[in-house]
Amino acid sequence: MKELIGTGVALITPFNEDFSVDVAGLKRVVSTNVENGIDYLVVLGTTAESATLTQEEKQLVIDTVVEENDNRLPLVLGIGGNNTQAVIEEFQLRNLDSFVAILSVSPMYNKPTQEGIYQHFSAIAKATTKPIILYNVPGRTASNMLPSTVARLAVAHENIVAVKEAKGDIVQAMELIAQCPDDFLVISGDDMITLPMVLAGGAGVISVIAQGFPESFSKMVRLGLERKVDEAYKIHYKIAPAIDYIFEEGNPAGIKAVFNTLDICGDTVRLPLVGVGSELRNKIEKFVATF
Repeated sequence: MKELIGTGVALITPFNEDFSVDVAGLKRVVSTNVENGIDYLVVLGTTAESATLTQEEKQLVIDTVVEENDNRLPLVLGIGGNNTQAVIEEFQLRNLDSFVAILSVSPMYNKPTQEGIYQHFSAIAKATTKPIILYNVPGRTASNMLPSTVARLAVAHENIVAVKEAKGDIVQAMELIAQCPDDFLVISGDDMITLPMVLAGGAGVISVIAQGFPESFSKMVRLGLERKVDEAYKIHYKIAPAIDYIFEEGNPAGIKAVFNTLDICGDTVRLPLVGVGSELRNKIEKFVATF
């Protein structure tokens, strides 16, 4: 899965002020990333506010991204949830021809055991021939998928090819790299520790910040993969304040404020999320102006 090495971005879903999907804004977001060094695009991940989209809106987002991308970059589709059968049914509902892989989040809210997580992903893996990227994000799911569980899944199912690791724990990331098969990809899901993970043997990142600063962040990841450590860390420390800013009042409110500042799309989010406050907005605008 060489398509998944480097910098992927978890695309936002821009909304108009009336909360409808901003198709023109989404096209601009896609083109900005395609034209500035990003390696692949992730559609309908957490950052896309997928939990608040109807099935019709999800299809609109998919169609818009596929059309605007026009086969220029590999695409990954987010399909996950805490109802295993519903996830399998969505696999069957969607036309997956345009996607190189599926990103599937560990079940949230239910708080399954490690065996439950294993059985959930085993059932999903048996329901499709598409490559699957596991997604571990304990801050949202309330359960942590342990490295031993990931390694077990990687060995048992050849179409489970990667994990997006977003616990924000470099020790757990290193355990994943050490325990999983050599051809299994450990992808950072935490922007701030992306470079250390890459240098430890990770395959890259599925990023939020990179879509706002695609040229710089993707260059940092490439330098990390090339083991050009000093050059990579110069970029890391330059962009690090913005990483803090975009998560300070929640994702994707922060990154949407970046896009609004860049005049690419508006910063509307859907409830229960709200936009960033004036103080944070000022910090983001100042950073963008001086970056």
